[in-house]
Amino acid sequence: MTLEIKTPAVLPLDSAIIRALEGVTTATLTTILLKKGLRNAWIRHAKPIRAGQKRLVGRAFTLRFVPAREDLATPESWASPISTRAAIEAMPEGVIAVVDAMGIRDAGIFGDILCARMAKRKVTALVSDGVVRDSAGVLGTGLPVWCSGIAAPASVAGLTFVDWQMPIGCGGVAIFPNDVIVADDDGAVVLPAALVEAIVPLALEQERMEAWIMKEVESGVALPGLYPMNNETKARYDASKT
Repeated sequence: MTLEIKTPAVLPLDSAIIRALEGVTTATLTTILLKKGLRNAWIRHAKPIRAGQKRLVGRAFTLRFVPAREDLATPESWASPISTRAAIEAMPEGVIAVVDAMGIRDAGIFGDILCARMAKRKVTALVSDGVVRDSAGVLGTGLPVWCSGIAAPASVAGLTFVDWQMPIGCGGVAIFPNDVIVADDDGAVVLPAALVEAIVPLALEQERMEAWIMKEVESGVALPGLYPMNNETKARYDASKT
């Protein structure tokens, strides 16, 4: 019997939304999400492995590990139809692979060969609460990576891969396939798919407002009444936009 894996289709992400979010910091996005009642959107322990990586945006393509079980977490499992290798071959161009490794830091989820294949398939980035291995090789692939560090042991030393394109918990955050990930030097944030179109204009306005406030601060204006704005300051800001 052939095992058939059915996964949710990856929805296209409008290029205008990508360009807009590439200009919005993850710090701003967490503020916008907070105003909408979402306090838990920043993926813990997902740090850029290379300083100054470009801010990146993409649909979440999810992968999930569970704790290692000795009869399943073996090198032979890498040839299974349910494997990280098979998951990578299912990744379409432009997605951000988000890997739930349960924060395990002594077993590398991917190494240089797997990252090279992801780069070849034009995957935008890898984000995980776990670690990678073969660090020099991973850096050499050019694949942007956000993770919690580096470890030499292979994934099966501490993890069992179980599925992809299912809801996961990564860095303490619930992530569903087709959510949108934005990652920069401050880490990675998840935007719920259903809220993206509403979040973008709010985030762009927040960036404009904070840029204006920063100019006021540089001009010597005191913070009370400026940040947050009182009615008088808000009127001055609104007038500056006309």
